[in-house]
Amino acid sequence: MLLIVIAISLVQIASITIGLFVYGFAENVENRYLKEGIDTETIEERWHEDASHLEQISEEVIQQHFAKWKEDFPEATMFWVDGSGILREKIGSNHDIPTEWSARETASFIKSRYDGDPFTVIALMEESDGFIVFEIPREALQLPMQSVYDHYGDILIIGLLSIVLLFIIVSFLFFHRIRKRLLHLQEAMEIRDVDGLPLAIPVKKKDEIGQLEQTFNQMVDELRKSKQREQEEERLRKELIANLSHDLRTPLTKLRAQSYSISKMDQGAEWNKAIQQLEVSIKDMDRLIENLMSYTLLTASKYQIKRKEIDIVRYVREHLATWYPVFEKEGFEINIDLQPLDSSYWEVDPVWISRIIDNVLQNILRHTKEGKYVEVKTKTTETYDALLFNDKGDGIDKGSDYSGAGIGLSIIDMMVQGLNLDWEIHSSNNGTTVKIIKYHKK
Repeated sequence: MLLIVIAISLVQIASITIGLFVYGFAENVENRYLKEGIDTETIEERWHEDASHLEQISEEVIQQHFAKWKEDFPEATMFWVDGSGILREKIGSNHDIPTEWSARETASFIKSRYDGDPFTVIALMEESDGFIVFEIPREALQLPMQSVYDHYGDILIIGLLSIVLLFIIVSFLFFHRIRKRLLHLQEAMEIRDVDGLPLAIPVKKKDEIGQLEQTFNQMVDELRKSKQREQEEERLRKELIANLSHDLRTPLTKLRAQSYSISKMDQGAEWNKAIQQLEVSIKDMDRLIENLMSYTLLTASKYQIKRKEIDIVRYVREHLATWYPVFEKEGFEINIDLQPLDSSYWEVDPVWISRIIDNVLQNILRHTKEGKYVEVKTKTTETYDALLFNDKGDGIDKGSDYSGAGIGLSIIDMMVQGLNLDWEIHSSNNGTTVKIIKYHKK
């Protein structure tokens, strides 16, 4: 900002200096005509008045008249043309005056001199005596400032333009450096380190941009510390889930064994119903623990994946056979329509694809018992093949008595991405559709 103020001040000082120089130079230029109050109107009036007082026109009278005016106006040119159109007398530096004048030449001369330069006054005398002419350069009657401008105007304009051009060049260089540093800062903001955060940049100057760079470095440092805290919290959370899952497995195994032993005892219908409900709760807890373990391993990138090419339609049909009894027990209507796909062979991990299917079916069983309907079918288009799972429940957004924290859906999402597949889920009051998609290779 200081540099900008200095640059603007220098331009103003230079302009004022040039103006004072011109004014001072003009003050030193004296114009005695203006000093004596003589202007074009005064000259015209006096010339006509003196011409009207001339008597017995002769060369001697005209010479005396011209000599008198020459003393007062040294720059002037005067001449006399008699009644026959002959140049009789001339005084001054104008050598382009014709020696013979016709009416046409006289009219042309008057027309060319009208409001022109030099300033011309023509006084008509008697017809036989002709006319006398007075001419003086208009520059001799100009203001000193106008005279200076006429002589040095081009130089002054060039000087001012040079100062302005110099200011523009200096400003361009100055702002170009600022823009270059700002672009460097912008590029630094776009570059990412291995941890996905911007890199700190060196602070070379302690100006406004340097302060901006320093603030940017402080922000990067705070972001890095925040991410480190977040990673540490995530690590602790994963360890907590893993340890909790492991610790729950031991008493859960004991509960299952004890419930099996109790179920062998015949204590009546109510007793057996309570034991069945206990087994259902144990199975739900077992699935929850399994999901917690899977989620922890997936987020830590420790869930092993073993890809191989399988007939996906055949594999899904065989896997669904294990779910028939479960849905039949709950009274579901089951509709299976697995038609061949354009590319039935998918390169996936069978364990992972089984977990995806299991989680989808578990969600249907847990959230859509009211609909009592499950459909699994295939779909093929020009761009993809897909597995579709449909139900007629109230939608997963409605929730149920068995709603969890959405870990099952998170596991589906991570596993689908890990298998280089895609998936979509559409849920409404009329049911939910889950689509597992494999796009065709281009």
